Amino acid sequence: MKQQQFEDLYRPAWDALDAMLAAERIEPESDFPRQYRALCHHLAVAKSRRYSRSLIDYLNERVLACHRLLYRDGSAGSRGGLRYLLRGFPQALRRNQNYVAVSAALFLLPLFFMAVACYLNSELIYSLMDPANVRHFEYIYSSDAEVLGRERGSDTDIAMFGFYINNNIGIGFRTFASGIFFGIGSVFFLIFNGLSIGGVAGHLTQIGATDTFFTFVVGHGALELSAIVFCGAAGLKLGFSLLDPGPLRRMEALKQAARDAVVIVYGAAVLLFLAAFVEAFWSSMTAPPEIKYSVGAGIALALALYLTLAGRSRAT
Repeated sequence: MKQQQFEDLYRPAWDALDAMLAAERIEPESDFPRQYRALCHHLAVAKSRRYSRSLIDYLNERVLACHRLLYRDGSAGSRGGLRYLLRGFPQALRRNQNYVAVSAALFLLPLFFMAVACYLNSELIYSLMDPANVRHFEYIYSSDAEVLGRERGSDTDIAMFGFYINNNIGIGFRTFASGIFFGIGSVFFLIFNGLSIGGVAGHLTQIGATDTFFTFVVGHGALELSAIVFCGAAGLKLGFSLLDPGPLRRMEALKQAARDAVVIVYGAAVLLFLAAFVEAFWSSMTAPPEIKYSVGAGIALALALYLTLAGRSRAT
């Protein structure tokens, strides 16, 4: 191949890299590592074919610049993480709003149904959990509990923080990862978790533990429940890519679906971490109900504004 043909063939790819280099940032939706490897290959080809020194110098400069951008120092990496949270995560959710809507329905409808059913029928909770677990929930949300909502064997807020992180991340990961089974696993865990949470809420309301239970969960509830829905949406996306890969092979369709799915799961993990922090250090604190509900409403509003408005500066 002559040099001019070589340049004409790959110039669009080089121009795309030049745009990112000029902006000094890697777009979350771009495949920058692959583009960087391709550029290195182009440089090697240019050298082996003894193309002009000007072209070799041009490619070499861009390889070095791409290397610096890709392997930038830790402070730049933290800025990249901030851009991901401010743009990449909410944009991925909006691109996949249909999966989010289906996941929300599979989780929230059983939750509300079971909450009402257990409120109306005090015996129904025992179809979901054994009597020992029911008594445990009744105690930790009773006015007699030493610390509201604290699990057995966890004596400090730090210990509870670790417990909540382990529990929350476990629920989220199972809900996401089980989507690989053609989405069936994600559907199961969304419905199961909805029934379980709704059953506990309905039962505790029925026995009169409304003030203690709802003042405890209102602070972290929006973060935790939203994250479960998002993990379910990511799992459903994986499953649907296998059920309906379109013109692609199933593995290729799965790889493409995983790009957004992983972005969503990482964001959901951050929400679960924040939920665990609020649950451990704020939810169990004694405070007037008005303050607890106000803080919970503020967190829910901030989350809604973030998910709705963040990343709107560019097309999503």
